[in-house]
Amino acid sequence: MLDPTKRFSNRVENYLKFRPRYPFGIISLLEKECGLTRDSLIADIGSGTGFLSELFLANGNRVLGIEPNAEMRAAGERLLSAYANFTSIDATAEATTLPDHSADFVTAGQAFHWFNREAARPEFARILKPDGWILIVWNTFPVDRSELVAGYHEVLLRFGTDYRDVTREIDDSGVKEFFPPGVWKTARFDYQQTFDWEGFKGRLLSASYAPTSDSPNYEPMLRDLRQVFDSHQKNGTVIFDYDTEVYYGKLDG
Repeated sequence: MLDPTKRFSNRVENYLKFRPRYPFGIISLLEKECGLTRDSLIADIGSGTGFLSELFLANGNRVLGIEPNAEMRAAGERLLSAYANFTSIDATAEATTLPDHSADFVTAGQAFHWFNREAARPEFARILKPDGWILIVWNTFPVDRSELVAGYHEVLLRFGTDYRDVTREIDDSGVKEFFPPGVWKTARFDYQQTFDWEGFKGRLLSASYAPTSDSPNYEPMLRDLRQVFDSHQKNGTVIFDYDTEVYYGKLDG
């Protein structure tokens, strides 16, 4: 597959406009389960356009955003420019450049499956404080609960360049093996977006596996996507359902 640090360079604007944020319930979960406070320092790895960082910044935390993709990093800097406690860093999950034992939380939103996990694990252990936590989050779309999402999924199966490979990467991401046995937990939140046609199209075009406008599959893909939209729209909009999947734990057992 394409180098994960470059996959989204030509998707940034659609990503920023049409990808889902994260539910604030994640903050409440971490406060209850992991001792998150406003003084906790967050190292957000693969921070991208800043959606997960934004969740912690709104809570009052200081956030260090680690992002190797220049276009995504610049978009995150624009989005989060109002937050004085955000620092943007050009680095990777495998070499964050952060000091030893400096972070209370290492987080990854929609990014963990792109990491070299054998190299990232010791790096996370190095930058975490002795009692630090790791949070891994994905917004996934449940194809078995929504006919609209099932139709969207079928379009991607037909036209997505490496959709099956990326989906398999998320399903087999190794997150359970990343933590020592018995020291990680999971949580799930329901989440939704409401789209008009332009938003529904932009959601698909934000994906790194969607054919671009110079591809012969681009127009057929949009034609089929429009059929999915028209079949399910009410008053010109559709509701797109997500499962926000949360994994959290420690590396020291």
